[in-house]
Amino acid sequence: MRILYASSEVFPFAKTGGLADVGGSFPSALERLGHEVKVIMPKYAVIPGDQWEFKKVKDFTLRIGKKDHFLTLWKSHLPRTSVEFLFLSSPLFFNHNGLYSENGKDNPDNLEGFSVFSRAVLEVPKLLNWKPDILHANDWQTGLIFAYLKTRLRGEPLYQKTGTLFTIHNMAYQGLFPGSDFPKLDLPRDAFTPDTLEFYGQINFLKGGLVFADILNTVSPTYSQEILTPEYGCGLEGILQKRRGDLFGIINGADYQKWDPARDPYLPRCYNAKSLEGKSICKKTLQGRCKFPQKDVPLVGIISRLTAQKGIDLVLGILEELMCLDLQVVILGLGEPDLEKKLLREARRFNDRLSVHLTFDESFAHRVEAGADLFLMPSRYEPCGLSQIYSLRYGTIPVVRKTGGLADTIIDATPSNILSGHATGFMFETASPLALLTTLRFALCLFKDRPVWNKMVQAAMAVDFSWDHSAREYVKLYERALKNVK
Repeated sequence: MRILYASSEVFPFAKTGGLADVGGSFPSALERLGHEVKVIMPKYAVIPGDQWEFKKVKDFTLRIGKKDHFLTLWKSHLPRTSVEFLFLSSPLFFNHNGLYSENGKDNPDNLEGFSVFSRAVLEVPKLLNWKPDILHANDWQTGLIFAYLKTRLRGEPLYQKTGTLFTIHNMAYQGLFPGSDFPKLDLPRDAFTPDTLEFYGQINFLKGGLVFADILNTVSPTYSQEILTPEYGCGLEGILQKRRGDLFGIINGADYQKWDPARDPYLPRCYNAKSLEGKSICKKTLQGRCKFPQKDVPLVGIISRLTAQKGIDLVLGILEELMCLDLQVVILGLGEPDLEKKLLREARRFNDRLSVHLTFDESFAHRVEAGADLFLMPSRYEPCGLSQIYSLRYGTIPVVRKTGGLADTIIDATPSNILSGHATGFMFETASPLALLTTLRFALCLFKDRPVWNKMVQAAMAVDFSWDHSAREYVKLYERALKNVK
C-alpha cells in the first residue's frame, strides 16, 4: 500500500511528547512490511537546519477562500530507512519557539497555521503525482484534513478510493477555537453544526477526524473503551458512541533500536537479561549523579510531565510517608509551576533521598530507566504510555495506575501471577494517595524477596512490544478503511 502519514511532530525533527516518537518509528515498521510510506509535518522554525539536509521540492500557492497562501514543500531522509519525510513551510506560520505554545500561551496563529497545513497536505500528492491508498493522520492538529477531504475535495479523482484513518493520542487536546473564526477555514456552512465541527459554540479540530475519517483508533484497547464514557470522553463521548463500530485500539510500539539496555550508548555499562551486572553499575552511577548514598535500597524513577493528569499530586500527597521508608526517588520532567515548586521544596528537605531535575534530558532519561529498580506512573489517565514499556525492557519494574495503555501493558503482581512467573509490575485502581502508597509498600516488600524480584525482572525484560506487531494491526485497519471509504 501507499500510505501518507500526517503528524504535527516527528522525532528527531521536532518533539513535545509521545506523538513524535510514534511518527519517528512507526512508518519504518510499515516500510519493513513492504509498504511505501511518506511522512508529512510542518517545517517549524525551531527545527535545526544544520542537523538535517532539506531539499526543496516545490514552491506553490494555495488559495483558501479569498486568501492566497505561499508554501514550500521540502523533503529529507533519516538513516536506515527509505521512508520519505516531507515538510511544509510558510512565511506566516510555524515561526514560534514552541510548536503549539510559547511561555504558557497557545500560539496565536494555531487556527490558521494548522488549517492551512491540513489543506496543504491534500495538495502534496498532486504535486508529487503520487496517489495514496491510505491517508493516516493524528490528533487535533491534522483533524481538518478529513473535513476538507470529505467536503471541499469530495469527488476529487485522486482520492476516490483512498481510505482514511484518524488516530487519537489524547482526547483532552481538541484544538478549540472561537466559532467566529470559522469563515477563515473556507469550509461549507454545514460543517459547523453539533454533528460536525461545532462544539458548544467553538470550532473543534479533533471532531474533524472523529466525524469525517473512515476508521478511528486510539493508542490502546482499554483507552478506546474508556473514551466512550463521560469520565474520559472529554465531552465527545456521544459522537464516539455513535462511531463505536469504527473505533479500535492498538498499543503503541517501542523503538528497541533506541531503547535497549544491551546497546544503549547513554549507559555507563550495557546489560541484558542474562547478565544484569551492568544494571547494578547503572544504579550506582545514577545514585552518584543524584548525590545519594550508594547503598542497595530501592531506587524509584519518575520521568513525566509534572501534571495532575500524570498523578504527580498523588506522589506529593505521600511524599512525607515515602521519605520515612528506606528508598531513594529521582524525578525528571517539566510541568505545572506549582507542582514544580513543591517538588523542589521537598527535594531540599530530603536531599539524600529525593532528587528533582526540572528539565527534559534524553540521555538522562535513559540512565534513569536503567538505574532505577522501580518506575512510577500513577496517571489519572494514560492513552498508551511508552515509559512503562521502556521500563520493562530495562528490567525496571513499573508501578502504575490501572488505566488506558498501562492496564494493557503491565501484568499485575497478583499472587497467582507471581506464582506463575508472569507478573511484570504493580497496579492500583483508585486515583488516591492511599492506593498509591499501599501498592508501593507492597512493591518494596517484594523487592526484599530477591528470588521473586529477579523472576519479575526476567519476565519484564522478556516482554516484546516492538512496532512490527503493532504495524501489522494497523495494516488490518487500513484494509478495513479501504472497505469503508465514504
